[in-house]
Amino acid sequence: MRYLSLVCFIVLLFSFTLAHSAEMINGAGATFPYPLYSTWAANYHKVTGIKINYQSIGSGGGIRQITERTVHFGASDMALKPEELEKSGLLQFPAVIGGVVPVVNIPGITSNALVLDGTTMCEIFLGEIKQWNDPKIKALNPNLQLPEKPITVVHRSDGSGTTAIFTHYLTTACKKWADSVGYGTSVSWKTGLGGKGNEGVANYVKRTPYSIGYVEFAYALQNKLSTVKLKNPAGQIVTPDFQSFAEAAATADLDPKKHFYAWMTNAPGKKAWPITGATYILLAREKTDVNKSVIKFFDWAFTNGDETAKKLDYVPLPKSVKDKIKAYWKTYIK
Repeated sequence: MRYLSLVCFIVLLFSFTLAHSAEMINGAGATFPYPLYSTWAANYHKVTGIKINYQSIGSGGGIRQITERTVHFGASDMALKPEELEKSGLLQFPAVIGGVVPVVNIPGITSNALVLDGTTMCEIFLGEIKQWNDPKIKALNPNLQLPEKPITVVHRSDGSGTTAIFTHYLTTACKKWADSVGYGTSVSWKTGLGGKGNEGVANYVKRTPYSIGYVEFAYALQNKLSTVKLKNPAGQIVTPDFQSFAEAAATADLDPKKHFYAWMTNAPGKKAWPITGATYILLAREKTDVNKSVIKFFDWAFTNGDETAKKLDYVPLPKSVKDKIKAYWKTYIK
């Protein structure tokens, strides 16, 4: 009898473990959306009892782990090309928008007072425009008292999706940049100081007068850094904010037939912020049952999580993009 009781206990314990292991969804990847995904996950668990375990290991790690099928979903700030997805048997959709913003520390000049464009940004980061009162900057800011001070450029020292978005913007905005540097998670910078992570760049800019760098929008707000207005491809001077990021997403070529592979940099919208990007979710095509559980979580987040995203300084996807994603799910996950 004791033996039978022990067997029954083990069977019950095994069944309990199996049932609860099905209630755990594991994801890994990009560091940028981690605060949002973890908050969404906590709220989702309260409602459904299902746990979302997301590990913030970087976009490269997320791509590698979903390719190796060691997680239920991967996350990357760089979209994979359709041919890369095909080769690895993956699906892909955007989850939230991020804006990359130039930030400056120029004593006497307030946030969003300075205007730059693709050419001036390019030449500053190439080290060709060396002074804040350079004629090209003055031409864009005729009413600003620009100091006769040398510009200190700050960039990322580590590989990152933020750098990929920023350098892609420079590549599309400036032939000189495209020919000499190009874009990617890591590039050979021509000038400047390197800071690790968004935090490193933010800290350098904060404590270095007359500097300029680039960070994710949330880090600019959280660190109270002065942001810059930009002239976009439509010729409009735009401010970095939720509206201009959403406009970029709404007017970008996010085509479900290409698995949403697109760059949002220099999007054509009249009020679109030109250095916008999305962070993506990657799924293994053949894992139908698991994928259904993953998309239930993101469907819930798209319906219930926008206010949370905004409070954490993220930009929710526009409804038009969410509708495309939901149609994509129905096409590929049955």
